[in-house]
Amino acid sequence: MHSAIKLLSIDFDGTLVSRVSEPVLDAQCMELIRELQRAGAIWAINTGRSVDLLESGLADFAFPIQPDFILTTERDVFRPGRDGDKWEPFGDWNERCARDHAELFSSAHSVLAEVVDFVNKNTKARLIYEGERLEGFVAENDEEIERITTFIELARARHPNLDYQRNTVYLRFCHADYHKGAALAELARLLEIPRENIFASGDHHNDISMLDGKVAAMPSCPANAIPDVQDAVRDAGGYVAQKDFGAGVCEALLHFTGRALSCSGAR
Repeated sequence: MHSAIKLLSIDFDGTLVSRVSEPVLDAQCMELIRELQRAGAIWAINTGRSVDLLESGLADFAFPIQPDFILTTERDVFRPGRDGDKWEPFGDWNERCARDHAELFSSAHSVLAEVVDFVNKNTKARLIYEGERLEGFVAENDEEIERITTFIELARARHPNLDYQRNTVYLRFCHADYHKGAALAELARLLEIPRENIFASGDHHNDISMLDGKVAAMPSCPANAIPDVQDAVRDAGGYVAQKDFGAGVCEALLHFTGRALSCSGAR
């Protein structure tokens, strides 16, 4: 017997959106999410994108439906603004998140300086700053980001609150207490939705915190998800789809809702 889905937390790039194949969006997936929304389920996009980049993506890819909430930069929680066209913080989570990150980057300055020195001397990765604060970097390839993350793991042993979120060759530094899973848990708390009624889907390292079964009892991933994500979903008793991108999300939603309709899309 499946629990009813009351909250959907779905990654954007590589999960709902295919950047390597057509169509970019799976029409049946979009229609199924629409049906679930009409039945009372709440849909949140949980992404590494900023609010502005997510809004651009929703427009560029002509999304036929709009999310009820957005969880951005792998940490912040937003609800629709009262004026109807802007997003606003939901609760005090974003404020606490910003404060904790400011304290973290100040206290971890020496560790981050070591990382910058290593990156500059040993790689061709491009460092990314927000003002004077180091946000992260973009590596040239998978091998390079593996070398850098190995160094970071050793360096951060002295400062365990310093963590990072990784997606392909992109890496963003963050506080260990703030990630996609934590943002989803806060949204669920504010909405008073239990773990048993939460569906989540993602494809990369930065999605694992919402797919390990701790926050969402219905974790899933499309077939294009990296092996670490597929392993995490299986270990949590979730569903690994046979189809890629949105068609895989559709497949997982049908699995957890007990419906038999097949989704489009190729493996």
